[in-house]
Amino acid sequence: QKPRARWLICAVRGHRQTNDPNLPSGGLKMDYSILKQGAGEEKGERAQLSNILGGIALADVVKSTLGPRGMDKILQSIPTGTGRLESISVTNDGATILKNMLIENPASKILIDVSKTQDDEVGDGTTSVCVLSGELLREAEKLLQQSIHPQTIIQGFRLAESAAQKALAGVAVDHGDDPEKLREDLFRIAKTTLSSKVLNIDTDHFANLAVDAVLRIKGTGNLESINILKKIGGSMEDSFLAEGFLLAKKIGLGQPKRLENAKILVANTPMDTDKIKIFGARVRVDSIAKLAEIEKAEKEKMKKKCQKIMDHGINCFINRQLIYNYPEELFAQGNVMAIEHADFDGIERLALVLGGEVTSTFDHPDKVKLGECALIDEIMIGEDTVIRFSGCKGGEACTVVLRGASEYMLDEAERSLHDALCMVAQTIKETRTVLGAGCSEMVMAQAVEEEAKRTPGKKALAMEAFARALRQIPAIISDNSGLDSAELVTRLIAEHYNGNHKAGLDVYQGDVATETTVLESWKNKSSVVNYATEAAEMILRVDNIIRCAPRERRGPR
Repeated sequence: QKPRARWLICAVRGHRQTNDPNLPSGGLKMDYSILKQGAGEEKGERAQLSNILGGIALADVVKSTLGPRGMDKILQSIPTGTGRLESISVTNDGATILKNMLIENPASKILIDVSKTQDDEVGDGTTSVCVLSGELLREAEKLLQQSIHPQTIIQGFRLAESAAQKALAGVAVDHGDDPEKLREDLFRIAKTTLSSKVLNIDTDHFANLAVDAVLRIKGTGNLESINILKKIGGSMEDSFLAEGFLLAKKIGLGQPKRLENAKILVANTPMDTDKIKIFGARVRVDSIAKLAEIEKAEKEKMKKKCQKIMDHGINCFINRQLIYNYPEELFAQGNVMAIEHADFDGIERLALVLGGEVTSTFDHPDKVKLGECALIDEIMIGEDTVIRFSGCKGGEACTVVLRGASEYMLDEAERSLHDALCMVAQTIKETRTVLGAGCSEMVMAQAVEEEAKRTPGKKALAMEAFARALRQIPAIISDNSGLDSAELVTRLIAEHYNGNHKAGLDVYQGDVATETTVLESWKNKSSVVNYATEAAEMILRVDNIIRCAPRERRGPR
């Protein structure tokens, strides 16, 4: 049977034969792969280390952006080879940085997805969730070097996360029943969010803008009713909150520039007469008279379409596409205001705030939902003319007009203000708040350490590692501010163990504040801890990485 056994083994691809007498198979050893040729595989400690280092490396990229004195990153697009200047953006928003990075490491992509989830659910804390997850992985690597099994580490992290969430809920304050205190909380939370952004030039001004804008939509949380309009020129302090919805377009020629009690039809339909709608079609005529007949038929067709639109009983028509001269002239004769080429995102939002729907066909006026507003007029912002819709049917819509010196600054200001708007809207729904500036992390770390002392077994080591990872957050904030993190964090730990659970960092004075004034949303802080722990657990569970073989490219037949 030995020759047959040898033949069976040799039939397996990747066979390696050794003459080791210690092997029970008579000196034969099989080392084969079941994967397709070109596929790759990493196993055991190598796979674990690859994942952990990938997560830590990604966290280190965004670590320097954390805190009120964090640094910015320049994101540059891939060169096209045409000699044109690549597009760049300057930001310290964690979600924007991670979203635009091309990553190959699978563990790093997990952290990017978690950061995106944090951005979608809460709106802020995208950098914190990535950094905390990286610190948990850093501590887990030390435990793995002590031969502690990954499942034991995961169990310890779960117990620690539960203790941290319980402690965080215990120190949360709820002012939902007091409108004045709630507004003060919203203002302080908006200031905290903006303090690490480009809008920290005047956080009080922009925090008031964010709070007023969200309260104007009556706490619905639907941020689509808040339009952000960017206009280059002026300074950041010139930004303001405008009543109504502003659209960066112009009213057609020869049409009314002011309209009261407007009935508005929002549409996405072609309004051109010089295009034949069948792609690649050709029309041949043997005389100029027949060409004139075709043009007349096209004009008649457009005239009927315009009449159908005006039969809806409207006095304002807004179209997603261009409106050519002839239909614009017809609308002017019918005393209907026509606004053309409103961008798709803007027209969707405009239909929402006007209480209407975007329409493409006009045969059944009774089934079309028209928008309404009290006044439409033109106003000047800087050197540009914009259209203002006041008294919208769909609610108290408003527009934040951002001014700035460059397009890059305006883009970053828009991202910053969007984060603040999201945080304020979330806090209106979940009104509990906690103290920031490292205070909450210290409270959670202390609770986890006390729980670890009551937990038997190696799980306690993982819980202690979780507490150390939480304390790294204020340490990183101190380092990014150019302060001595070892000195400040140890003093902060002493304050909390002495019973002062309101102590936090003051990076502007370079000291520990006995009662910090920095306020954060409980929802934000709770989500950061939850998502970071889940991401670290998912990465620690992996002990095998299988890379598929690249697709074979076949040449032309």
